Amino acid sequence: MKRKVIKIDEAKCDGCGLCVPDCPEGALQIIDNKARLISDLFCDGLGACIGTCPNGAISIEIREAEPYDERKVMDNIVKQGPNVIKAHLNHLKEHNETDLLNQAQDFLKEKKITVQNPGVSFTGCPGAAARDMRGKKEPTLMNANADYKPVSALQNWPVQLQLLNPYAPYLKNADLLVSADCVPFAFADFHQRFLEGKIMITFCPKLDKTIDEYIEKLETIFKENDIKSVSVVHMEVPCCSGTLMIIQKALEKAKKVIPVKEYTISISGEII
Repeated sequence: MKRKVIKIDEAKCDGCGLCVPDCPEGALQIIDNKARLISDLFCDGLGACIGTCPNGAISIEIREAEPYDERKVMDNIVKQGPNVIKAHLNHLKEHNETDLLNQAQDFLKEKKITVQNPGVSFTGCPGAAARDMRGKKEPTLMNANADYKPVSALQNWPVQLQLLNPYAPYLKNADLLVSADCVPFAFADFHQRFLEGKIMITFCPKLDKTIDEYIEKLETIFKENDIKSVSVVHMEVPCCSGTLMIIQKALEKAKKVIPVKEYTISISGEII
């Protein structure tokens, strides 16, 4: 299967080993003075090791790899003690990997292993920390009262497809709104007309350089989450119509038939 796995640039790696402690899964070792990925099975592709590499030698790539195995990872982790277990559980929490976190906790229960205070607050990049805001806001209904203040209809974070976790819990059985980047700037009533009750995904089909990755990520979203519907909103300019094409290709690869509604917005801010 194709999935995200870390990639190590040997030319940049000086074997300092700073990345190893930040990989509680045990996927990294220093061998012959270089950091090595010793098993695809142990690499979750979430990149906890990237930020600690002083030379920028670690990145994420999408390639053919063995499926990540949480139970094999936990079997390796428990041997390293409670602090490593805590680090791993927190790593899964930070990336909103709910299914993997449940598997890890089930493993600990089966082995009758108790970890005190297993969770800590998110310390990574706020742009990548998943937030589920469903049911926490009042609808953005129109109101003639002069004191009325519109409320954001946004139910999820992040919204940029490159940052989105395809296994985030708010994607389960969701109605998706896939919008080209420019649409909310042109269409004044974007939140009430399009966003209310939907999970937001946005990207630019012309300027973003990761379109193939977008198609693969959307394929995963469609395969894993039983998506109910997709609303696609793009601008009238020709390059923006690629938004729908990306969705169609992802659905085709996922072999899913999901209702899709397309909306085109004029530069003057009207639905065409």
